[in-house]
Amino acid sequence: MQDESQKDDPLAEMILALLEEAGPEGSISPDDAARAYAEIKRRKKDPPDLWRRYIQAANQQALHLARQERIVILRRGEPVNPNKPIKGLIRLAQPGPGRVVPPLEDAGDDDWD
Repeated sequence: MQDESQKDDPLAEMILALLEEAGPEGSISPDDAARAYAEIKRRKKDPPDLWRRYIQAANQQALHLARQERIVILRRGEPVNPNKPIKGLIRLAQPGPGRVVPPLEDAGDDDWD
């Protein structure tokens, strides 16, 4: 788990806040987090698709949080191991009944396939 002295990245905080809003049975996509974060950063001259700048960071923060067992990454509604390559569309959710984090013993890289 997280050390109390460590501060989360602002995008990680956004993911956690959105999951709190979604509730224990809800989920969000990394796009949702990127969009919400982009709105906080938005300036008048920014393009409408500003959120796309933050999607890779949202994916990286989701992996980081999942590896700390603070969130669960879902693929087709099932939890996936965040230390293995993840392909396709994903959702993010709070851990809980039916959302057990798969074993984390396999080390992986930070790349999304």
